Amino acid sequence: MEQKHLDMLKSAIRHFAVTAVALYAAGVTDIKALAFATAAAVVGPAIRGIDKKDPAFGLAADLVTAEIDKLAKASKKKPAPKKKTK
Repeated sequence: MEQKHLDMLKSAIRHFAVTAVALYAAGVTDIKALAFATAAAVVGPAIRGIDKKDPAFGLAADLVTAEIDKLAKASKKKPAPKKKTK
């Protein structure tokens, strides 16, 4: 499984857990209401995962990650400037 798919899955799980805990803490104990609300919380990350232009998970994310990797490799090759001492 690719890293971006794992990131999408983690995002959906976080939304699911936060919604379930918040509703339960607010006193909602009806299982059907909890199930529908937590399922609705997963819809947002699922839509972001489907959208190819989304900056977090789509094609733009791939381009940004590639550029960041290039910059990281380039900065490792350059030695740090020496500090001047008096």
